[in-house]
Amino acid sequence: MSSVIIIVVAALCTFGSMVLTDRIGRRVLFLSGGIVMFVSQVIVGAIMGTQLGDQGSLSKAYGYVMVVLICIYVGGFSLSWGPLAWLVPSEIFPLEIRSAGQSITVAVNFLFTGAVAQTSLAMLCHMKSGLFFFFAGWLVVMTVFVYMLLPETKKLPIEKIDQVWREHWFWKKYCGTII
Repeated sequence: MSSVIIIVVAALCTFGSMVLTDRIGRRVLFLSGGIVMFVSQVIVGAIMGTQLGDQGSLSKAYGYVMVVLICIYVGGFSLSWGPLAWLVPSEIFPLEIRSAGQSITVAVNFLFTGAVAQTSLAMLCHMKSGLFFFFAGWLVVMTVFVYMLLPETKKLPIEKIDQVWREHWFWKKYCGTII
């Protein structure tokens, strides 16, 4: 039953992302999703660390709390990082390199998704609740990256992408000028 609940949450939040993306912007969704996912990861890790230890089981009440926390995490992901990982790369590359850039983005996405899928169970066995803190740490890195380095593309025409990169405080050092 918990799997069905989680799938329904994921589907509803993905549809919510379609509605919210152009209204509030990509950066807001990335940042809020990163925070929601971070908080839920830390709480899950804390509950597992304090209630399970190396071995053990959770009470029914903690089991329900865990399902709610996983739903919150999945909802945060489905509103933000899940769909936006496909949308934003298609918007940020200039037309001249868009197909190559998107191809590399998809390949890297699949590579790391496969790596996480193949290693997570073994990591959980060795790291126990520390795995959730490990992923929470990566969420901090990802969210700070978006905050510092990803420009907003909401309602931005494709023709203006080059200009956005050339005017960004960090990326302008690496972008050429148009003559």
